[in-house]
Amino acid sequence: MGVTPIIPAPRDLDAEQQRDIERFERAIAQYLAGEISEDVFRVMRLNNGIYGQRQGGTNQMVRIKLPAGTITPEQLDVMAQISEEFSRGWGHITTRQNVQVHYVELTRVPEVMRRIAAVGLTSREACGDTVRNVMACHLAGACPHEVLDVTPWAEAAYEHFVRNPLGQRLPRKFKINFSGCSSDCGQAMFNDAGVVAATRTLPDGTVEQGFRVYMAGGLGATPHPAMALEDFTSREDLLPTIEAILRVFDQTGNRDNKLRARLKWVVDQLGIEEVRRRVLKVRHTLPASSSWPGGIPEIVAKVGDAPAGKSSTVEATAVGQGVAVAITPRDPYGRWEATSVIRGAANGSVSAVAYAALGDVTAAQFRALASIQRELGADVRLSNRQNVVFRGLTEAQLPVLFERLEAIGMARPGAELARDVVACPGADTCNIAVTQSRGLASAIGEELEAEGLAEVGGVRINISGCTNSCGQHHASDIGFFGAERRAHGKSAPGYQMLLGGYVGQEMIHFGEKALRLPAKAAPKAAARVIRRFHDERTAGEAFRSWMDRVGGATAVAEGLKDLGEFPTPEEAPDFYVDYGETGPFVADVGDSECAV
Repeated sequence: MGVTPIIPAPRDLDAEQQRDIERFERAIAQYLAGEISEDVFRVMRLNNGIYGQRQGGTNQMVRIKLPAGTITPEQLDVMAQISEEFSRGWGHITTRQNVQVHYVELTRVPEVMRRIAAVGLTSREACGDTVRNVMACHLAGACPHEVLDVTPWAEAAYEHFVRNPLGQRLPRKFKINFSGCSSDCGQAMFNDAGVVAATRTLPDGTVEQGFRVYMAGGLGATPHPAMALEDFTSREDLLPTIEAILRVFDQTGNRDNKLRARLKWVVDQLGIEEVRRRVLKVRHTLPASSSWPGGIPEIVAKVGDAPAGKSSTVEATAVGQGVAVAITPRDPYGRWEATSVIRGAANGSVSAVAYAALGDVTAAQFRALASIQRELGADVRLSNRQNVVFRGLTEAQLPVLFERLEAIGMARPGAELARDVVACPGADTCNIAVTQSRGLASAIGEELEAEGLAEVGGVRINISGCTNSCGQHHASDIGFFGAERRAHGKSAPGYQMLLGGYVGQEMIHFGEKALRLPAKAAPKAAARVIRRFHDERTAGEAFRSWMDRVGGATAVAEGLKDLGEFPTPEEAPDFYVDYGETGPFVADVGDSECAV
Protein backbone atom coordinates (compact mmCIF):
# COMPACT_ATOMS: atom_id res chain seq x y z
CA MET A 1 0.00 0.00 0.00
CA GLY A 2 3.07 2.26 -0.17
CA VAL A 3 3.04 5.39 -2.31
CA THR A 4 5.55 5.75 -5.14
CA PRO A 5 7.79 8.77 -4.40
CA ILE A 6 7.90 11.59 -6.94
CA ILE A 7 11.63 12.36 -6.64
CA PRO A 8 13.79 10.37 -9.10
CA ALA A 9 15.62 7.21 -8.13
CA PRO A 10 19.45 7.24 -7.97
CA ARG A 11 20.97 8.20 -11.33
CA ASP A 12 24.07 9.53 -13.03
CA LEU A 13 24.53 13.29 -12.88
CA ASP A 14 22.87 15.00 -15.81
CA ALA A 15 25.06 17.22 -17.95
CA GLU A 16 23.56 20.47 -16.66
CA GLN A 17 24.08 19.59 -13.02
CA GLN A 18 27.60 18.36 -13.73
CA ARG A 19 28.42 21.69 -15.36
CA ASP A 20 27.02 23.54 -12.34
CA ILE A 21 29.29 21.64 -9.98
CA GLU A 22 32.38 21.94 -12.16
CA ARG A 23 31.79 25.68 -12.60
CA PHE A 24 31.46 26.15 -8.84
CA GLU A 25 34.57 24.04 -8.22
CA ARG A 26 36.55 26.33 -10.55
CA ALA A 27 35.10 29.38 -8.84
CA ILE A 28 36.28 28.12 -5.44
CA ALA A 29 39.82 27.73 -6.76
CA GLN A 30 39.72 31.19 -8.34
CA TYR A 31 38.32 32.75 -5.17
CA LEU A 32 40.96 31.17 -2.96
CA ALA A 33 43.62 32.34 -5.42
CA GLY A 34 42.30 35.91 -5.21
CA GLU A 35 41.09 35.93 -8.81
CA ILE A 36 37.40 36.42 -7.89
CA SER A 37 36.29 39.10 -5.45
CA GLU A 38 34.36 38.30 -2.28
CA ASP A 39 31.21 40.01 -3.58
CA VAL A 40 31.17 38.07 -6.86
CA PHE A 41 31.93 34.77 -5.17
CA ARG A 42 29.20 35.35 -2.57
CA VAL A 43 26.57 35.51 -5.30
CA MET A 44 27.88 32.29 -6.88
CA ARG A 45 28.05 30.59 -3.51
CA LEU A 46 24.54 31.55 -2.46
CA ASN A 47 23.01 30.62 -5.81
CA ASN A 48 24.50 27.17 -5.28
CA GLY A 49 22.89 26.86 -1.84
CA ILE A 50 26.02 27.51 0.23
CA TYR A 51 26.03 29.92 3.18
CA GLY A 52 28.93 31.22 5.20
CA GLN A 53 28.86 30.60 8.94
CA ARG A 54 29.38 32.77 11.96
CA GLN A 55 32.61 30.84 12.63
CA GLY A 56 34.16 32.46 9.54
CA GLY A 57 37.05 31.06 7.56
CA THR A 58 35.98 28.36 5.14
CA ASN A 59 33.20 26.89 7.30
CA GLN A 60 30.08 26.55 5.17
CA MET A 61 26.48 25.50 5.56
CA VAL A 62 25.11 23.43 2.67
CA ARG A 63 21.34 23.59 2.15
CA ILE A 64 19.82 20.68 0.22
CA LYS A 65 16.46 21.18 -1.48
CA LEU A 66 13.72 18.57 -1.00
CA PRO A 67 10.87 19.70 -3.32
CA ALA A 68 7.54 19.08 -1.56
CA GLY A 69 9.57 17.62 1.30
CA THR A 70 9.73 14.24 -0.45
CA ILE A 71 12.71 12.03 0.38
CA THR A 72 13.70 8.48 -0.61
CA PRO A 73 15.73 5.82 1.24
CA GLU A 74 18.71 6.44 -1.04
CA GLN A 75 18.57 10.13 -0.23
CA LEU A 76 18.32 9.46 3.51
CA ASP A 77 21.40 7.25 3.24
CA VAL A 78 23.31 10.06 1.52
CA MET A 79 22.23 12.50 4.26
CA ALA A 80 23.83 10.08 6.74
CA GLN A 81 27.03 9.92 4.71
CA ILE A 82 27.52 13.65 4.27
CA SER A 83 26.57 14.55 7.86
CA GLU A 84 29.12 12.02 9.09
CA GLU A 85 31.92 12.57 6.57
CA PHE A 86 31.67 16.31 5.96
CA SER A 87 29.85 17.77 8.98
CA ARG A 88 29.44 17.09 12.70
CA GLY A 89 27.44 13.88 12.62
CA TRP A 90 23.95 15.24 12.17
CA GLY A 91 21.79 17.26 9.79
CA HIS A 92 18.99 19.72 10.39
CA ILE A 93 15.49 19.77 8.87
CA THR A 94 14.43 23.35 8.19
CA THR A 95 11.02 24.99 8.29
CA ARG A 96 11.13 25.01 4.47
CA GLN A 97 11.58 21.24 4.04
CA ASN A 98 15.30 21.50 3.31
CA VAL A 99 18.10 19.61 5.02
CA GLN A 100 21.10 21.66 6.17
CA VAL A 101 24.55 20.42 7.12
CA HIS A 102 27.03 22.76 8.77
CA TYR A 103 30.82 23.03 9.11
CA VAL A 104 31.50 21.77 5.58
CA GLU A 105 34.95 22.94 4.47
CA LEU A 106 34.64 25.07 1.34
CA THR A 107 36.89 22.98 -0.92
CA ARG A 108 34.89 19.85 -0.01
CA VAL A 109 31.53 21.36 -0.98
CA PRO A 110 31.67 20.13 -4.62
CA GLU A 111 31.97 16.54 -3.41
CA VAL A 112 28.85 17.03 -1.26
CA MET A 113 27.09 18.42 -4.33
CA ARG A 114 28.09 15.35 -6.34
CA ARG A 115 26.88 12.98 -3.62
CA ILE A 116 23.42 14.55 -3.47
CA ALA A 117 23.19 14.91 -7.27
CA ALA A 118 23.72 11.16 -7.64
CA VAL A 119 20.43 10.59 -5.80
CA GLY A 120 18.44 13.23 -7.66
CA LEU A 121 18.92 16.20 -5.33
CA THR A 122 20.52 19.62 -5.60
CA SER A 123 21.45 22.61 -3.50
CA ARG A 124 21.05 24.84 -6.54
CA GLU A 125 19.04 27.98 -5.66
CA ALA A 126 18.40 26.84 -2.11
CA CYS A 127 19.78 30.27 -1.11
CA GLY A 128 20.35 33.66 -2.73
CA ASP A 129 18.07 35.93 -4.74
CA THR A 130 16.41 33.00 -6.48
CA VAL A 131 13.28 30.83 -6.47
CA ARG A 132 13.78 28.84 -3.28
CA ASN A 133 12.72 25.29 -2.45
CA VAL A 134 9.12 24.70 -3.55
CA MET A 135 7.17 23.49 -0.53
CA ALA A 136 4.00 21.46 -0.14
CA CYS A 137 1.86 20.15 2.68
CA HIS A 138 3.54 17.08 4.22
CA LEU A 139 0.24 15.19 3.89
CA ALA A 140 -0.31 16.03 0.22
CA GLY A 141 -1.65 12.91 -1.49
CA ALA A 142 -2.49 11.28 1.84
CA CYS A 143 -4.81 13.79 3.49
CA PRO A 144 -8.53 12.98 3.73
CA HIS A 145 -9.38 16.69 3.61
CA GLU A 146 -7.53 17.67 0.44
CA VAL A 147 -9.11 18.95 -2.77
CA LEU A 148 -6.16 17.90 -4.95
CA ASP A 149 -2.85 16.16 -4.40
CA VAL A 150 -0.52 19.15 -4.80
CA THR A 151 2.66 17.03 -4.75
CA PRO A 152 3.12 16.79 -8.55
CA TRP A 153 2.21 20.46 -8.92
CA ALA A 154 4.95 21.44 -6.48
CA GLU A 155 7.37 19.18 -8.33
CA ALA A 156 6.31 20.75 -11.66
CA ALA A 157 6.93 24.24 -10.26
CA TYR A 158 10.36 23.14 -9.01
CA GLU A 159 11.28 21.65 -12.38
CA HIS A 160 10.11 24.74 -14.26
CA PHE A 161 11.97 27.29 -12.15
CA VAL A 162 15.24 25.58 -11.15
CA ARG A 163 18.03 26.99 -13.36
CA ASN A 164 15.39 29.06 -15.18
CA PRO A 165 17.04 32.33 -16.35
CA LEU A 166 14.06 34.23 -14.94
CA GLY A 167 15.01 33.34 -11.38
CA GLN A 168 18.78 33.74 -11.17
CA ARG A 169 19.19 37.44 -10.23
CA LEU A 170 15.90 38.49 -8.69
CA PRO A 171 15.60 41.60 -6.50
CA ARG A 172 15.34 39.20 -3.55
CA LYS A 173 14.34 35.60 -2.83
CA PHE A 174 11.00 34.22 -4.04
CA LYS A 175 9.12 31.49 -2.16
CA ILE A 176 6.38 29.17 -3.45
CA ASN A 177 4.23 27.03 -1.15
CA PHE A 178 1.37 24.60 -1.90
CA SER A 179 -1.52 23.43 0.28
CA GLY A 180 -4.09 20.82 -0.70
CA CYS A 181 -6.97 22.39 1.22
CA SER A 182 -7.91 25.47 3.22
CA SER A 183 -6.37 24.07 6.42
CA ASP A 184 -3.15 25.36 4.81
CA CYS A 185 -0.68 22.98 6.42
CA GLY A 186 1.64 24.04 3.59
CA GLN A 187 1.60 27.65 4.83
CA ALA A 188 0.61 29.35 1.58
CA MET A 189 -0.57 32.46 3.39
CA PHE A 190 2.82 34.00 4.09
CA ASN A 191 4.70 33.36 0.86
CA ASP A 192 5.41 35.23 -2.37
CA ALA A 193 3.24 32.75 -4.26
CA GLY A 194 0.94 30.63 -2.11
CA VAL A 195 -1.23 28.04 -3.82
CA VAL A 196 -4.28 26.44 -2.18
CA ALA A 197 -6.29 23.74 -3.96
CA ALA A 198 -9.91 24.82 -4.36
CA THR A 199 -13.08 24.14 -6.36
CA ARG A 200 -15.70 26.17 -8.21
CA THR A 201 -19.16 25.26 -9.39
CA LEU A 202 -19.71 25.83 -13.10
CA PRO A 203 -23.01 27.07 -14.63
CA ASP A 204 -23.99 23.51 -15.58
CA GLY A 205 -23.63 22.41 -11.94
CA THR A 206 -20.39 20.48 -12.35
CA VAL A 207 -17.54 21.11 -9.93
CA GLU A 208 -14.10 22.05 -11.27
CA GLN A 209 -10.95 21.45 -9.24
CA GLY A 210 -8.26 24.07 -9.40
CA PHE A 211 -6.54 26.59 -7.17
CA ARG A 212 -6.68 29.88 -5.35
CA VAL A 213 -3.41 31.72 -5.73
CA TYR A 214 -2.20 34.13 -3.07
CA MET A 215 0.75 36.46 -3.47
CA ALA A 216 3.08 38.91 -1.74
CA GLY A 217 3.05 37.32 1.71
CA GLY A 218 6.13 37.24 3.90
CA LEU A 219 7.42 37.13 7.46
CA GLY A 220 10.76 38.76 8.34
CA ALA A 221 10.92 41.81 10.56
CA THR A 222 7.75 43.23 8.97
CA PRO A 223 5.24 40.47 8.22
CA HIS A 224 2.66 40.81 5.44
CA PRO A 225 -0.28 38.47 4.78
CA ALA A 226 -0.54 37.01 1.29
CA MET A 227 -3.47 38.36 -0.75
CA ALA A 228 -5.62 36.57 -3.30
CA LEU A 229 -4.87 37.20 -6.96
CA GLU A 230 -8.29 36.08 -8.25
CA ASP A 231 -11.21 33.94 -7.12
CA PHE A 232 -10.12 30.83 -8.99
CA THR A 233 -7.18 29.72 -11.14
CA SER A 234 -7.58 26.75 -13.46
CA ARG A 235 -5.13 23.85 -13.46
CA GLU A 236 -4.01 24.81 -17.00
CA ASP A 237 -3.25 28.37 -15.87
CA LEU A 238 -1.42 27.60 -12.63
CA LEU A 239 2.21 27.60 -13.76
CA PRO A 240 1.71 30.62 -16.05
CA THR A 241 0.18 32.43 -13.07
CA ILE A 242 3.16 31.72 -10.83
CA GLU A 243 5.54 32.73 -13.61
CA ALA A 244 3.60 35.96 -14.16
CA ILE A 245 3.92 36.82 -10.45
CA LEU A 246 7.65 36.12 -10.65
CA ARG A 247 8.05 38.28 -13.77
CA VAL A 248 6.22 41.22 -12.18
CA PHE A 249 8.44 40.88 -9.10
CA ASP A 250 11.55 40.82 -11.29
CA GLN A 251 10.38 43.95 -13.11
CA THR A 252 9.25 45.98 -10.09
CA GLY A 253 11.24 44.77 -7.06
CA ASN A 254 13.58 47.22 -5.33
CA ARG A 255 17.13 46.41 -6.44
CA ASP A 256 18.68 49.29 -4.48
CA ASN A 257 17.55 48.35 -0.98
CA LYS A 258 17.59 44.68 0.03
CA LEU A 259 15.58 45.46 3.15
CA ARG A 260 12.63 46.54 0.98
CA ALA A 261 13.13 44.23 -1.98
CA ARG A 262 10.59 41.45 -1.40
CA LEU A 263 7.31 41.28 -3.33
CA LYS A 264 5.40 42.45 -0.24
CA TRP A 265 7.10 45.86 -0.59
CA VAL A 266 6.06 46.07 -4.24
CA VAL A 267 2.44 45.81 -3.05
CA ASP A 268 3.14 48.51 -0.46
CA GLN A 269 4.45 50.77 -3.21
CA LEU A 270 2.05 50.07 -6.09
CA GLY A 271 -1.03 48.80 -4.27
CA ILE A 272 -2.57 45.36 -4.56
CA GLU A 273 -4.95 46.27 -7.40
CA GLU A 274 -2.11 47.49 -9.61
CA VAL A 275 -0.01 44.40 -8.85
CA ARG A 276 -2.98 42.18 -9.71
CA ARG A 277 -3.50 44.07 -12.96
CA ARG A 278 0.13 43.63 -13.96
CA VAL A 279 0.21 39.94 -13.09
CA LEU A 280 -2.92 39.16 -15.09
CA LYS A 281 -1.66 41.21 -18.04
CA VAL A 282 1.67 39.33 -18.07
CA ARG A 283 -0.13 36.00 -17.83
CA HIS A 284 -2.31 36.96 -20.80
CA THR A 285 0.78 37.46 -23.00
CA LEU A 286 2.78 34.46 -21.78
CA PRO A 287 1.61 32.08 -24.54
CA ALA A 288 3.95 34.07 -26.82
CA SER A 289 6.91 33.16 -24.63
CA SER A 290 9.40 30.60 -25.96
CA SER A 291 9.19 28.81 -22.61
CA TRP A 292 5.44 29.07 -22.01
CA PRO A 293 4.61 26.83 -19.03
CA GLY A 294 0.87 26.50 -19.66
CA GLY A 295 -1.31 23.45 -19.81
CA ILE A 296 -1.18 20.41 -17.55
CA PRO A 297 2.48 19.76 -16.66
CA GLU A 298 3.93 16.46 -17.85
CA ILE A 299 4.54 15.15 -14.34
CA VAL A 300 0.93 15.90 -13.32
CA ALA A 301 -0.38 14.12 -16.40
CA LYS A 302 1.90 11.16 -15.66
CA VAL A 303 1.23 10.55 -11.95
CA GLY A 304 -2.13 12.30 -11.53
CA ASP A 305 -3.32 14.74 -8.89
CA ALA A 306 -6.52 13.07 -7.65
CA PRO A 307 -7.14 13.71 -3.95
CA ALA A 308 -6.76 10.94 -1.40
CA GLY A 309 -10.48 11.12 -0.64
CA LYS A 310 -12.25 10.36 2.62
CA SER A 311 -12.88 6.95 4.04
CA SER A 312 -16.50 5.93 4.35
CA THR A 313 -15.76 3.92 7.49
CA VAL A 314 -12.99 5.78 9.37
CA GLU A 315 -13.38 9.28 10.79
CA ALA A 316 -10.84 11.68 9.33
CA THR A 317 -8.21 12.96 11.75
CA ALA A 318 -8.32 16.74 12.13
CA VAL A 319 -5.30 18.55 10.69
CA GLY A 320 -3.83 22.05 10.82
CA GLN A 321 -2.91 24.55 13.50
CA GLY A 322 -5.10 24.58 16.58
CA VAL A 323 -6.07 20.92 16.44
CA ALA A 324 -7.27 19.83 19.86
CA VAL A 325 -5.22 16.81 20.94
CA ALA A 326 -6.08 14.82 24.05
CA ILE A 327 -3.91 11.94 25.24
CA THR A 328 -5.79 9.35 27.26
CA PRO A 329 -3.79 6.13 26.78
CA ARG A 330 -1.05 5.45 29.30
CA ASP A 331 1.08 2.97 27.39
CA PRO A 332 3.83 4.45 25.15
CA TYR A 333 2.41 3.07 21.90
CA GLY A 334 -1.09 4.35 22.67
CA ARG A 335 0.23 7.81 23.49
CA TRP A 336 2.20 7.98 20.25
CA GLU A 337 -0.73 6.72 18.20
CA ALA A 338 -3.09 9.28 19.76
CA THR A 339 -0.93 12.22 18.70
CA SER A 340 1.10 11.11 15.71
CA VAL A 341 -1.20 9.06 13.44
CA ILE A 342 -3.46 10.54 10.73
CA ARG A 343 -6.37 8.42 9.50
CA GLY A 344 -9.30 8.75 7.16
CA ALA A 345 -7.95 8.38 3.60
CA ALA A 346 -10.29 6.57 1.23
CA ASN A 347 -7.80 3.80 0.46
CA GLY A 348 -7.50 2.96 4.16
CA SER A 349 -3.83 3.94 4.41
CA VAL A 350 -2.56 5.87 7.40
CA SER A 351 0.24 8.36 8.03
CA ALA A 352 2.41 8.79 11.12
CA VAL A 353 4.88 11.39 12.37
CA ALA A 354 8.38 10.61 13.58
CA TYR A 355 9.44 13.31 16.04
CA ALA A 356 12.82 14.95 15.35
CA ALA A 357 13.54 17.23 18.31
CA LEU A 358 14.61 20.68 17.05
CA GLY A 359 14.69 19.21 13.54
CA ASP A 360 18.00 17.44 14.22
CA VAL A 361 18.64 13.98 12.77
CA THR A 362 21.86 12.08 13.43
CA ALA A 363 23.68 10.01 10.83
CA ALA A 364 22.53 6.84 12.60
CA GLN A 365 18.92 8.07 12.57
CA PHE A 366 19.11 8.94 8.86
CA ARG A 367 20.26 5.39 8.11
CA ALA A 368 17.60 3.88 10.33
CA LEU A 369 14.89 5.99 8.69
CA ALA A 370 16.06 4.77 5.27
CA SER A 371 15.89 1.18 6.50
CA ILE A 372 12.38 1.69 7.92
CA GLN A 373 11.19 3.28 4.69
CA ARG A 374 12.46 0.32 2.67
CA GLU A 375 10.97 -2.21 5.08
CA LEU A 376 7.51 -0.60 5.09
CA GLY A 377 7.46 0.56 1.46
CA ALA A 378 6.36 3.97 2.72
CA ASP A 379 6.36 7.39 1.14
CA VAL A 380 8.26 9.81 3.41
CA ARG A 381 8.04 13.59 3.64
CA LEU A 382 9.76 16.22 5.77
CA SER A 383 7.36 18.62 7.47
CA ASN A 384 7.62 22.38 7.99
CA ARG A 385 7.64 21.64 11.72
CA GLN A 386 10.94 19.82 11.21
CA ASN A 387 9.62 16.28 11.59
CA VAL A 388 9.57 13.16 9.38
CA VAL A 389 6.23 11.82 8.14
CA PHE A 390 5.63 8.22 6.99
CA ARG A 391 2.66 7.83 4.65
CA GLY A 392 0.88 5.05 2.78
CA LEU A 393 1.00 2.69 5.76
CA THR A 394 -1.36 -0.09 6.74
CA GLU A 395 -2.82 -0.37 10.23
CA ALA A 396 -0.73 -3.51 10.77
CA GLN A 397 2.46 -1.55 10.05
CA LEU A 398 1.88 1.07 12.76
CA PRO A 399 3.19 -1.05 15.68
CA VAL A 400 6.21 -1.99 13.58
CA LEU A 401 6.91 1.66 12.80
CA PHE A 402 6.56 2.61 16.44
CA GLU A 403 8.98 -0.11 17.50
CA ARG A 404 11.55 0.99 14.92
CA LEU A 405 11.19 4.67 15.85
CA GLU A 406 11.37 3.88 19.56
CA ALA A 407 14.72 2.19 18.96
CA ILE A 408 16.20 5.40 17.49
CA GLY A 409 14.59 7.91 19.86
CA MET A 410 12.00 9.27 17.42
CA ALA A 411 8.77 7.77 18.78
CA ARG A 412 8.04 10.37 21.42
CA PRO A 413 4.57 11.91 21.06
CA GLY A 414 5.37 15.28 19.57
CA ALA A 415 3.05 16.22 16.71
CA GLU A 416 0.74 19.10 17.68
CA LEU A 417 1.97 18.99 21.27
CA ALA A 418 3.71 21.76 23.21
CA ARG A 419 7.05 19.92 23.32
CA ASP A 420 7.43 20.15 19.55
CA VAL A 421 9.29 23.47 19.66
CA VAL A 422 10.54 24.85 16.32
CA ALA A 423 13.74 26.91 16.24
CA CYS A 424 16.10 28.36 13.67
CA PRO A 425 19.84 27.56 13.95
CA GLY A 426 20.39 30.83 15.83
CA ALA A 427 23.77 32.12 16.98
CA ASP A 428 25.14 28.57 16.96
CA THR A 429 26.01 29.04 13.27
CA CYS A 430 24.07 31.97 11.74
CA ASN A 431 25.89 35.23 11.02
CA ILE A 432 22.97 37.51 11.83
CA ALA A 433 21.40 35.76 14.82
CA VAL A 434 21.55 37.67 18.09
CA THR A 435 20.73 34.83 20.48
CA GLN A 436 21.05 31.06 20.88
CA SER A 437 17.52 30.14 19.80
CA ARG A 438 18.25 26.40 19.84
CA GLY A 439 19.37 26.66 23.43
CA LEU A 440 16.16 28.43 24.39
CA ALA A 441 14.11 25.78 22.57
CA SER A 442 15.81 23.05 24.59
CA ALA A 443 15.29 24.98 27.81
CA ILE A 444 11.58 25.50 27.08
CA GLY A 445 11.22 21.79 26.36
CA GLU A 446 12.89 20.92 29.67
CA GLU A 447 10.68 23.39 31.56
CA LEU A 448 7.51 21.99 30.01
CA GLU A 449 8.56 18.42 30.80
CA ALA A 450 9.30 19.38 34.41
CA GLU A 451 5.96 21.17 34.76
CA GLY A 452 3.96 18.33 33.20
CA LEU A 453 2.95 20.56 30.27
CA ALA A 454 4.91 19.02 27.39
CA GLU A 455 1.86 17.10 26.13
CA VAL A 456 -0.64 19.94 26.14
CA GLY A 457 -2.20 19.78 22.69
CA GLY A 458 -3.01 22.46 20.16
CA VAL A 459 -0.26 24.94 21.02
CA ARG A 460 2.77 25.66 18.85
CA ILE A 461 5.98 27.39 19.95
CA ASN A 462 8.40 28.87 17.41
CA ILE A 463 11.69 30.68 18.07
CA SER A 464 13.96 32.86 15.93
CA GLY A 465 17.36 34.14 16.97
CA CYS A 466 16.67 37.56 15.43
CA THR A 467 13.81 39.49 13.84
CA ASN A 468 14.09 37.73 10.46
CA SER A 469 11.66 34.93 11.36
CA CYS A 470 13.59 31.91 10.04
CA GLY A 471 11.91 30.15 12.96
CA GLN A 472 8.52 31.57 11.86
CA HIS A 473 7.81 33.13 15.26
CA HIS A 474 5.08 35.38 13.81
CA ALA A 475 2.93 32.42 12.75
CA SER A 476 2.81 30.39 15.98
CA ASP A 477 0.66 30.46 19.10
CA ILE A 478 3.69 31.44 21.18
CA GLY A 479 6.59 33.06 19.37
CA PHE A 480 9.95 34.44 20.46
CA PHE A 481 12.59 36.41 18.61
CA GLY A 482 16.01 37.23 19.98
CA ALA A 483 17.23 40.73 20.80
CA GLU A 484 20.00 42.33 22.78
CA ARG A 485 18.90 43.83 26.10
CA ARG A 486 20.67 46.30 28.37
CA ALA A 487 20.27 45.86 32.11
CA HIS A 488 22.24 47.29 35.00
CA GLY A 489 24.80 48.68 32.58
CA LYS A 490 25.45 45.33 30.91
CA SER A 491 24.48 43.61 27.68
CA ALA A 492 22.24 40.57 28.07
CA PRO A 493 20.38 38.06 25.87
CA GLY A 494 16.68 38.74 25.59
CA TYR A 495 13.54 37.86 23.64
CA GLN A 496 10.35 39.52 22.50
CA MET A 497 7.40 37.25 23.21
CA LEU A 498 4.49 37.21 20.74
CA LEU A 499 1.14 35.51 21.23
CA GLY A 500 -1.68 34.41 18.97
CA GLY A 501 -0.11 33.72 15.57
CA TYR A 502 -2.30 31.50 13.40
CA VAL A 503 -2.28 30.15 9.84
CA GLY A 504 -5.31 28.29 8.48
CA GLN A 505 -8.63 28.52 6.67
CA GLU A 506 -6.95 30.73 4.06
CA MET A 507 -6.24 33.45 6.60
CA ILE A 508 -3.33 34.44 8.77
CA HIS A 509 -3.03 36.27 12.10
CA PHE A 510 0.45 37.39 13.04
CA GLY A 511 1.44 37.05 16.67
CA GLU A 512 0.93 40.15 18.81
CA LYS A 513 3.69 41.53 21.00
CA ALA A 514 3.22 40.56 24.64
CA LEU A 515 6.37 41.62 26.48
CA ARG A 516 10.16 41.55 26.39
CA LEU A 517 11.90 38.99 28.56
CA PRO A 518 15.38 38.00 29.68
CA ALA A 519 16.37 34.86 27.76
CA LYS A 520 16.65 32.92 31.01
CA ALA A 521 13.08 33.86 32.00
CA ALA A 522 11.51 32.86 28.66
CA PRO A 523 11.02 29.15 29.56
CA LYS A 524 9.03 30.05 32.68
CA ALA A 525 6.99 32.55 30.68
CA ALA A 526 6.12 29.91 28.06
CA ALA A 527 5.18 27.41 30.76
CA ARG A 528 3.03 29.95 32.59
CA VAL A 529 1.08 30.82 29.43
CA ILE A 530 0.57 27.17 28.51
CA ARG A 531 -0.56 26.37 32.07
CA ARG A 532 -3.14 29.13 31.93
CA PHE A 533 -4.31 28.07 28.46
CA HIS A 534 -4.62 24.45 29.62
CA ASP A 535 -6.60 25.43 32.71
CA GLU A 536 -8.93 27.97 31.09
CA ARG A 537 -9.66 26.69 27.58
CA THR A 538 -13.07 25.31 26.76
CA ALA A 539 -13.41 21.93 25.04
CA GLY A 540 -11.60 22.07 21.70
CA GLU A 541 -10.87 25.80 22.00
CA ALA A 542 -7.92 27.03 19.93
CA PHE A 543 -5.16 29.13 21.47
CA ARG A 544 -6.05 32.22 19.45
CA SER A 545 -9.71 32.02 20.48
CA TRP A 546 -8.75 31.59 24.13
CA MET A 547 -6.33 34.53 23.97
CA ASP A 548 -8.94 36.82 22.45
CA ARG A 549 -11.54 35.68 24.98
CA VAL A 550 -9.33 36.55 27.96
CA GLY A 551 -8.38 40.00 26.70
CA GLY A 552 -5.64 39.51 24.10
CA ALA A 553 -1.86 39.39 24.26
CA THR A 554 -1.63 42.46 26.52
CA ALA A 555 -3.90 40.92 29.12
CA VAL A 556 -2.02 37.61 29.08
CA ALA A 557 1.26 39.52 29.45
CA GLU A 558 0.00 41.11 32.68
CA GLY A 559 0.53 37.78 34.40
CA LEU A 560 4.15 37.65 33.23
CA LYS A 561 5.43 41.09 34.20
CA ASP A 562 7.49 39.80 37.11
CA LEU A 563 9.47 37.70 34.63
CA GLY A 564 10.38 40.73 32.52
CA GLU A 565 12.76 42.22 35.08
CA PHE A 566 16.50 41.54 35.05
CA PRO A 567 18.14 40.71 38.37
CA THR A 568 21.50 42.35 38.98
CA PRO A 569 24.62 40.58 37.66
CA GLU A 570 25.58 39.84 41.26
CA GLU A 571 22.20 38.25 42.04
CA ALA A 572 21.99 36.11 38.88
CA PRO A 573 25.11 36.19 36.69
CA ASP A 574 23.66 33.50 34.40
CA PHE A 575 21.10 36.04 33.11
CA TYR A 576 23.99 37.75 31.33
CA VAL A 577 25.22 34.59 29.61
CA ASP A 578 23.31 33.05 26.70
CA TYR A 579 22.31 29.38 26.50
CA GLY A 580 25.26 27.15 25.65
CA GLU A 581 27.79 29.95 26.18
CA THR A 582 30.40 30.28 28.92
CA GLY A 583 31.29 33.98 28.76
CA PRO A 584 29.39 37.26 29.01
CA PHE A 585 26.79 37.87 26.29
CA VAL A 586 27.93 39.80 23.22
CA ALA A 587 25.55 40.62 20.36
CA ASP A 588 28.06 39.60 17.70
CA VAL A 589 26.22 40.09 14.40
CA GLY A 590 27.97 39.71 11.05
CA ASP A 591 27.08 40.58 7.48
CA SER A 592 23.65 39.36 6.50
CA GLU A 593 23.34 36.53 4.02
CA CYS A 594 19.81 36.13 5.37
CA ALA A 595 19.28 32.42 5.89
CA VAL A 596 15.48 32.65 5.82
